[in-house]
Amino acid sequence: MATRKLIVLDRDGVINEDSDAFIKTLDEWIPLPGSIEAIARLSRTGWQVCIATNQSGLARGLFDAATLDSMHARLRELVAGQGGRIELILYCPHGPNDGCECRKPKPGMFRQIADHYGYSDLAGVPAVGDSLRDLQAGAALGATPYLVRTGKGTVTLERPLPPGTLVFADLSSVARHLLNE
Repeated sequence: MATRKLIVLDRDGVINEDSDAFIKTLDEWIPLPGSIEAIARLSRTGWQVCIATNQSGLARGLFDAATLDSMHARLRELVAGQGGRIELILYCPHGPNDGCECRKPKPGMFRQIADHYGYSDLAGVPAVGDSLRDLQAGAALGATPYLVRTGKGTVTLERPLPPGTLVFADLSSVARHLLNE
């Protein structure tokens, strides 16, 4: 169980539907069933909810920062409508070959989150993702990897996972587990 009431979520495939063709427009950004409510429930019970998401569609020219901002504004609005709050949304705008430190599986965004809260690491913090790189990035700073079977999660489950990975059906199941429901 987490020692800090901080949780880091991936976006595509965890909160909203994913697509191999990328989520390029606000109309394509479709929340997964129960995900908004799960975020709001965690937030209402004192959890600090952060999002760390690779968004290489920016580097590929598939959408612009204003479009991405509109998706994140919609996400924040939906969560607020359920009485919750997202504390921080970080994204990596780089492509896979750009050599940055923020693109998962590198832990740059997780380091930024730790720094934001004044933590030296993220020990015990749930890092929820649907891909191996999500889990690896969080685990690099001591976060507990939580794999959801939504998005690419079922395929990811077929690969070797970081030690201590917990597996759940979806974000709602993660929230129920963390809230002892």
